[in-house]
Amino acid sequence: MASFSFGAGNARKLRRIPLYLAGRLAIALIPRSREEWVFGCAVGVADGALALQRVAAARGECTTWLVADADQAQDAERLGIPWVRRDSAAGFWRTARARVIVVTHGFGDAQRYATTGALLVQLWHGIPLKRIGLDSAETTRSPVLPGLLQPVLAVLYRRAARRIAVLPAASHLVRGRLESAFGLSDERVPVTGEPRVDVLSAGSAADRRETARAALTAALGMPLDARSVALYAPTWRDGEPDPAVPTAGEWERIRDMLERTDATLVVRSHPLGAGDYRTPWTTDRIVSLGSDRVADVTPLLPGFDALITDYSSLAFDAALVPLPVVFFAPDLEAYTARRGLYGRYADVAGDHPARTWDDTLAQLTAVIDDPAPARAASEHRSTAVHAHRDGRNAERVYRVIRSLLDARVRGAGRDDALLAGADGSRPAGAGRDGAPFAGAAPDGRDTPR
Repeated sequence: MASFSFGAGNARKLRRIPLYLAGRLAIALIPRSREEWVFGCAVGVADGALALQRVAAARGECTTWLVADADQAQDAERLGIPWVRRDSAAGFWRTARARVIVVTHGFGDAQRYATTGALLVQLWHGIPLKRIGLDSAETTRSPVLPGLLQPVLAVLYRRAARRIAVLPAASHLVRGRLESAFGLSDERVPVTGEPRVDVLSAGSAADRRETARAALTAALGMPLDARSVALYAPTWRDGEPDPAVPTAGEWERIRDMLERTDATLVVRSHPLGAGDYRTPWTTDRIVSLGSDRVADVTPLLPGFDALITDYSSLAFDAALVPLPVVFFAPDLEAYTARRGLYGRYADVAGDHPARTWDDTLAQLTAVIDDPAPARAASEHRSTAVHAHRDGRNAERVYRVIRSLLDARVRGAGRDDALLAGADGSRPAGAGRDGAPFAGAAPDGRDTPR
């Protein structure tokens, strides 16, 4: 069963209101340092927060990682990053003192009761295809009194989001979605590119492939040799059962196809997902790669030969490789009706996404036999959603943050004062979302063509 749902999460948030108030009173008495930066990430010492921390530390900033458990502490030690326990007294103190707080998922990545008053940087954790934040009713779903509490939760969510000073966007199309989802103005959503995907652009393609393949081999604990390796990454269904979990017969057909094509399927179920992807038997053709083994799969993408997914932002990350993508959406109509998507699914997945495992296996076989057409389609997605592909996104985000800090020191006091040279400006003639696709609505929501 799933370990989380928006309804249960929102119920916990409402119960925490007294703690938030107590935290506000405490931090009113604690002066913030001019020097300290703290970083947190829901999946560990990884993702865009790690990319930005490395840049900030190299520039001489005083950085501390807020770890959630002993494993994260060990990772921080290995990487040479100073750390404190996020939910300890030291974690509260560091967060309350920090001038800059960097998160990737939510305020809970840091010490959630001590964030008010800092310059808050929300790096987010992927380009959204499914609607998020204020654009999705799931975000404010309430398990009790939904007609009364959902509007209250929406107001609280919007007020909290307004504290975000910097939310980097991969492109002007993505910028419109993030502005709408978080209720932010253009100035707070600069088009710098995402730090989390710098690893997919730095160095040569051959070096990225070799490094990722070696890391993938180590993570799986098995030799891959020359076999093709496909990554299957289903999206979390908001606490509902995953309709794509194979039946016993489908598992057999998956194994037969993999043996026939000399391939391996690596299954990475969402850490919050409900699906049980354990095979009925042991085989090296189908292996699991959970977040407990690899916190961030993005650096490993060049080591794969294909990606199978439904609505995951990994499809946009894979475009930078470029990695062929097979789209498998067994519940397209139901998911679209409940969660909602930005734009038409066909604009991303094509006119014929797989709807069954048999369709998926047929398309995967075609990709293994001739990857060129699917790779070209993936590269097209990269052009559409990634404005920067030079491996320097974290540097651009750092410059935006530094410009805001410098403005505060000079007494400007406005988080909106992003400098034009920080890549937050809009190209001439672009609409609110830059409109790289025809039919982009001015409020950041994509309309069908």
